[in-house]
Amino acid sequence: MSSQNPALQNGALHLAPMEGVVDWVLRDLLTSLGGLDHCVTEFIRVTDRLLPDHVFYRYAQELHTHGKTRAGVPLFCQLLGGNSEPLSENAKRLAELGALGIDLNFGCPAKLVNRHDGGASLLRCPDRLHDIISSVRKAVPAHIPVTAKIRLGFDDPGQCIENAKAAEAAGAAWLTVHCRTKTDGYKPPAYWDWIPKIREHVSLPIIGNGEIWSVEDYWRCREVTGSDAIMIGRGAMANPYLFAQIKKSKPQQDIESSRPWPEVQNLLPRFFAMSTEFKSGSFAQDRTKQWLRQLALEYTEAKPLFEELKVITQPVQFEQRLVGLCT
Repeated sequence: MSSQNPALQNGALHLAPMEGVVDWVLRDLLTSLGGLDHCVTEFIRVTDRLLPDHVFYRYAQELHTHGKTRAGVPLFCQLLGGNSEPLSENAKRLAELGALGIDLNFGCPAKLVNRHDGGASLLRCPDRLHDIISSVRKAVPAHIPVTAKIRLGFDDPGQCIENAKAAEAAGAAWLTVHCRTKTDGYKPPAYWDWIPKIREHVSLPIIGNGEIWSVEDYWRCREVTGSDAIMIGRGAMANPYLFAQIKKSKPQQDIESSRPWPEVQNLLPRFFAMSTEFKSGSFAQDRTKQWLRQLALEYTEAKPLFEELKVITQPVQFEQRLVGLCT
């Protein structure tokens, strides 16, 4: 992989653009904890027209801070759609607003998205994937990377070969591969062994993604995929310190894969307050409950906290109880 872009350097860690999860608040919080090198927005849905600027700023407040989080981590803006012309028009506008890169979503498995000609549905048509990437590449300045995220295929993992070749031919700077098909959803395992097979056909950098929950998973994924850079999603929700722990680790080295619960617990009131400021108390309440469910996958201490808080419906009462439980 190229050493010129920090996002591709040996050991680079990327935060996955999970829709309905990785908003400005979570990006800001996780990048402040260290270890992260690159972020991508939740997908911005493009249909048939140029979106107003306020939509771009809603998804990427980092456009106000030179395209980086407050911790200085670069952010790419992700677009999703099936029509190359409006995608190119919106990518061009994002570049004008200061986006550091454009990522194209060809991996979302959601049924609604796929029914409306977006996400993983395009994996059945390498020619269309090529046309979209090529059109966006031509629409934005040469110094701004255009990247793509795919799954192995829609229902056949072998589709990844033709799609990777199409992405390379269209000028993608790199490819992120979530190592499952659309029909696999998020069901384990992730088939990391497909990435070396893809590399037999393309030379563009490939970032591995899928089913990385621990430091040990990370090193195993790197060994199997041969990827220098790795993207992590749900594993970082279950353990927000995972990126920092990986950066301190070495292959085959025993390391504690989680932080003491009090350290994690102390993040929750801060997260709630930031989410309230970002949107509203009701939004913050929903997001905090969502995060607690994910934390419970790693921390048994999160389960009783979630059980007590999940029945509270008033944001003021929720915040008071949250602060009381976390201090």
